[in-house]
Amino acid sequence: MKNLAILFAALLALVLSGCGTAEKKEAGKAEPEKAERKIDDPSPAVYRVAFDTSKGNFVVEVNREWAPRGADRFYTLVDQKFFDDSRFFRVVRGFVVQFGLSGRPGVNRYWNNMSILDDPVKASNKKGSITFAMAGPASRTTQVFINLRDNSRTLDKSGFAPFGRVISGMDVVESLYYSYGDFPPGGSGPDPSMIASQGNDYLLVRFPRLDYIKAATFVEGAAQPAGGK
Repeated sequence: MKNLAILFAALLALVLSGCGTAEKKEAGKAEPEKAERKIDDPSPAVYRVAFDTSKGNFVVEVNREWAPRGADRFYTLVDQKFFDDSRFFRVVRGFVVQFGLSGRPGVNRYWNNMSILDDPVKASNKKGSITFAMAGPASRTTQVFINLRDNSRTLDKSGFAPFGRVISGMDVVESLYYSYGDFPPGGSGPDPSMIASQGNDYLLVRFPRLDYIKAATFVEGAAQPAGGK
């Protein structure tokens, strides 16, 4: 009887040991890590971004076929929260709303020389379209503008390639604070070079009424695989 008790205890210990090993093996299984997205990796063929602003919300739909390099860079900027807490620093009624300078000087320095090559102009700068600002060939970095009217006659032939359009909330875009006017020397609005070097510290003191982006986020379920229709 004593021997049977010892044998039973040994068998029970073996079973429990096996269960523990199985549990350890199961616990050791890790979810495969997702590859970190690199700057300007290909974006989805079509994706949407919701902008939560001080005046309300609007949504931009990006079509990579229109301007692949612009679409990829814009995706990267949204993905890295670049636009969050940044100002609409150039609002010219009947022309454009421009944004894309960070409120953090260090972030602006990081992106300053990271320009992308040009895209051919496939879509037009019609009202509601969104386009990267540039200062000549291969100079696009982070600044973008939304057309407040049909600017295709002048901007299309100048190489400004739209990569998307506002699909909802255009009334919000049109209501953004505009009284500071264009930036110098065309107006008395904010100086982009000062925004780049001093960020929101400069804007909050000199141009406190500017509207701003609280957060820019991808609209869940809107993205399609690259190459999709």
